[in-house]
Amino acid sequence: MISASMNKEQKKHRVFISAAEPSADAHCAGLIKALRLKERGIEFYGVGGEMMERCGCKLIEKVGKKAAMAYKAFSQVGQYYRLIKKIKFFFKEEKIDLAIVCDSPAFNFHVAKAAKKRGIKTIFYVAPQLWAWAPWRIKKLHKYCDKLCCILPFEEEWFSSRGVNTTFVGNPLLDELDTDAKQKDYTDFDCSKAKIAIMPGSRPAEIAGLWQPMQKIGLSLKEKFPDIRFTVVAVDEERKKALAEKQLADLECEYSVGNVIEAAGRADFSIVASGSATLQVAAAGCPMVIMYQSSRILWHLVGRWLVTTKYLSLVNILAQKELVPEFMPCFTSVEPIVKAIEDMLEDKQRLTEVSSRLVELTGPLAQGNAGEKVAEIVVERLENISSQ
Repeated sequence: MISASMNKEQKKHRVFISAAEPSADAHCAGLIKALRLKERGIEFYGVGGEMMERCGCKLIEKVGKKAAMAYKAFSQVGQYYRLIKKIKFFFKEEKIDLAIVCDSPAFNFHVAKAAKKRGIKTIFYVAPQLWAWAPWRIKKLHKYCDKLCCILPFEEEWFSSRGVNTTFVGNPLLDELDTDAKQKDYTDFDCSKAKIAIMPGSRPAEIAGLWQPMQKIGLSLKEKFPDIRFTVVAVDEERKKALAEKQLADLECEYSVGNVIEAAGRADFSIVASGSATLQVAAAGCPMVIMYQSSRILWHLVGRWLVTTKYLSLVNILAQKELVPEFMPCFTSVEPIVKAIEDMLEDKQRLTEVSSRLVELTGPLAQGNAGEKVAEIVVERLENISSQ
């Protein structure tokens, strides 16, 4: 007679994961690794990038190179519509026990809808930022989400109070953070020899809109601080090559690939594209300015009617004030940005206070391994499905 434990061991679960951009690909790769340690009998399918594929996820399509932010995602409707049709067909033809969608709500709401239509339970890993823009979409979340795993502390109460089953799992971007991280010491800081990290983002649209202005900012700073040094942070070798090809001849800089927290830890100040990297820079206690360049026409026609928060960068949203200067959703000149950076570099006390506040702000986000916590939730869900 076969024991119940042997039946459970032999039971194969099939999980579909949707990650439409590089950061989500990294989060989900970490989740797959954690799940393989907890439960061997899982087959992974999905849409994602190279990191998920290397972890053994069978991709029905590789994506992640052309993701867009917020309302700019409308420019990719055609590409996403074709992919959604492919996913719907996959759900129709294959038996899937659980669907996990990570970030990119403009795309993943459709994936979750397709899953629910086939009776597949759905987990959202990373909450859609409904508290920032288009809050009426909470109705969609109620419809298509069985469990929400959020990565910002305040989101658990915000979504739970609106009837969504939510758990704060920590922030996967900060899993590598040294829990003893301390503020930077600017006592002997010489602004004329400052080490500046430049982070133009990972998406092609970000790099196209920010790399040239960030270089111009660097050249302007060099005029005032001749011994200042720049390190440009690229997410991978491909982005590094793209940045180097469009580097201005007069800009002297080094390149660093990969670890944002380490790069920010070595820097005195950072110039950062708005997005998840700002939290990693903050966790390293590195003061910064935050930039984002969008279409002014799109912003005035669509964006400003959807956004409900006073601040647009994650750091300032968490701080509930402009802790660091943010120049977004668009800027017309780099001169005000240069002035803001110069003012901060020349004020040791302000740099120290901002560094201290950034470390304090991001501390609650570093709750250990977020992937492991989500994996525990996934295993529990799969066990419940098996028992039904």
